[in-house]
Amino acid sequence: MFESSVYKSRRLKLREKLGDRTAIIIGHGLTPRNYRDNTYDFRQNSTFLYFIGLKIPDMAFISTPDGDFLAGTEPTVDDIIWSGPLPGLKDLAARAGIEKTVEIKELPNFLNKYNKIHYLPLYREEDVTFLSEITSTIRDKIPGGYSTDLLKFCVDIRLKKEGIEILEIEKALSASYDMYNAASRVVKAGAGEFDVMASMKNAALLRKCEMSFTPIVSVRGEVLHNHSYDNTLEDGQMILLDSGAETLEGYASDITRTWPVNGVFSPLQKDLYTVVLDSWKKAVSLVKPGVTMTELHLAAARVITNGLKDMGIMKGNPEDAVREGAHALFFPHGLGHMMGLDVHDMEDLGDYVGYGDDFRRSSQFGLAFLRMGRILEKDYVFTIEPGIYFIDALIDSWQMDSLHSAFIDYEKVNSLRGFGGIRIEDDILVTENGGRILGQKEIPREIQDVENLLKN
Repeated sequence: MFESSVYKSRRLKLREKLGDRTAIIIGHGLTPRNYRDNTYDFRQNSTFLYFIGLKIPDMAFISTPDGDFLAGTEPTVDDIIWSGPLPGLKDLAARAGIEKTVEIKELPNFLNKYNKIHYLPLYREEDVTFLSEITSTIRDKIPGGYSTDLLKFCVDIRLKKEGIEILEIEKALSASYDMYNAASRVVKAGAGEFDVMASMKNAALLRKCEMSFTPIVSVRGEVLHNHSYDNTLEDGQMILLDSGAETLEGYASDITRTWPVNGVFSPLQKDLYTVVLDSWKKAVSLVKPGVTMTELHLAAARVITNGLKDMGIMKGNPEDAVREGAHALFFPHGLGHMMGLDVHDMEDLGDYVGYGDDFRRSSQFGLAFLRMGRILEKDYVFTIEPGIYFIDALIDSWQMDSLHSAFIDYEKVNSLRGFGGIRIEDDILVTENGGRILGQKEIPREIQDVENLLKN
């Protein structure tokens, strides 16, 4: 964890926003994998981690007008038998810069002296039950009773990344660099998707990093979140690799590359890849404070539409096509999302993270999946990830209804069924006058650089 002063400073910002209100932020507990004592690897709740820094299960942080309190449990002899010597609650609190503690079992009496307890949205059922018990609240009332004020306070504090946070994201990206180098040595006809995925996980572990999410490693790139690794790579295919590393402090990277299995782009692969790369470059070039993420998304969509029109896949006026949403047949997801302690930073707290108070998600297909539309500000970290996909079910649905037939050449589209998908993703820091692509070493993106990587 960072120095205790980091967490004290963060909590002071929260306290100033809370005024005379009392708030609780619940840490995660252990989750059984198949029976109680065989648990999944522990991952702390990110908001708790941000304000406290402790990766210890079954804890809570309470911010009150009377000061900060850390709630937890003193280790028992049984705990020590199985886990070895463990720090006491006071010692753990001191690491986070907190002087006052309360035993978890005492929380009902402790919280009873405060009129209202503010809490964040809860996405784990066990946390709903826990909060219901310690506040003597009917369980069914907990999910809808979260504090909008506390949610906004936490998001507003976490949106802009501190220098130490950016350094952690850079560490995660160093692991990503190693992961893609490792994958490049495995990708070839006859290899399995699982073999490629395993090489990437091993490279991350050697950097003392975990996966920031379940990696996507697939020759079926048109399946946006494909978590199957059953296919064998074949000559002529492309493999899509979407993965991220997570540092010991919990900060994430998120990188996507799409490579030709045989190491050389075919003319069609090169043409489509170039369109995606050009759209990525366009979006990156526009990054600066004051620009909205929606503007970046639409700019990338226009480049994709123009490129597909040049290839005879789309037709008509590109501006009209994007306005009507015709490009979403090929680019059905949003351009990017916030990055930080979560690979999709703070999305457990809802749309306020990506849209703030002044923006709302579009209802248009494709644009509705944009996770972030708000105005960019200095020190935001987010992803830029355009793509082109040929999804049979989506093509069938649109073609049956002749949807956007003024902009789509369905005969040409049908000839490209089975191609798969291409996307390119990097992590971007908003600077004072523009944007910086994070990562000390560039993971190859240009066609010649990718081909050179795959030769080695």
